Amino acid sequence: MNEVIKALKERRSIRNFKPDMPPKKDIETILEAGLFAPSGMGRQPVITIAITNKQQRDKLSEVNRKIMGRPDGSDPFYGAPVVLVVLADKNHPTYKYDGSLVMGNLLLAAHALGLGSIWIHRAKEEFEMPEYKQMLKDLGIEGEWEGIGHCAIGYVDGEIPAPAPRKDGRIYFVE
Repeated sequence: MNEVIKALKERRSIRNFKPDMPPKKDIETILEAGLFAPSGMGRQPVITIAITNKQQRDKLSEVNRKIMGRPDGSDPFYGAPVVLVVLADKNHPTYKYDGSLVMGNLLLAAHALGLGSIWIHRAKEEFEMPEYKQMLKDLGIEGEWEGIGHCAIGYVDGEIPAPAPRKDGRIYFVE
């Protein structure tokens, strides 16, 4: 089977990560894969912020937990040591789709490198908060950005989940 098709069929959302940090080279490779996602009219209106600093990652996790309404002590990132935050420029009509395509590339690239990954929401709400708008400014990022999602990555702790059965009746042909 083609390796890309195989990866598409085998990738799973991971909900239990080891605390070990993946090599920076792997993180950079995953980030680069995100840069090659398609975008409307080739505008490339998406940026990714790699959070590998544990203190910043834990702070983001806590904010995400509160937005989600989860109990104290729970980690929406499931212990993943790396969180890649995908944001898209709201001035482009296809920004949400473009950001989603970047997320897909990040998830698949992590899998291809033997790492686990999961898409976590609430980046939109986080980056509407003053402290995260300030983070963007501190990084030299200007403009109107919307958080699309978080790609939490790391080494899988445990077994990779089996795929859920595919639902019937989801493909139609017009011939």
